[in-house]
Amino acid sequence: MSESRYPKDWKKLAAVVKEAAGWKCQKCQRQCIRPGDDTSKLSKSERRANTLGVHHWNCTPEDNRLENLIAVCSACHLSFHNRGQGNVTIGQLSLFEDNP
Repeated sequence: MSESRYPKDWKKLAAVVKEAAGWKCQKCQRQCIRPGDDTSKLSKSERRANTLGVHHWNCTPEDNRLENLIAVCSACHLSFHNRGQGNVTIGQLSLFEDNP
């Protein structure tokens, strides 16, 4: 079994990044589901589309500096990986520096 490339506290770290972003995608500005939101009226597809994830700007899971992490919705996260790059500026990434 291979060892995870993510740190043991990844869920906590990802939550910090998502909270700093106001649970909004930093690429398309989609407001995503916050913890505790009532999602009972959303379809599985809608829940998936409105789920916020955290992307490593340099695609290296071991590099968890806040300036390397960005909160993105599912569609934008997929687009980062499909294209092998993103279109978020360094300035947008710096939003997280003041909100560790």
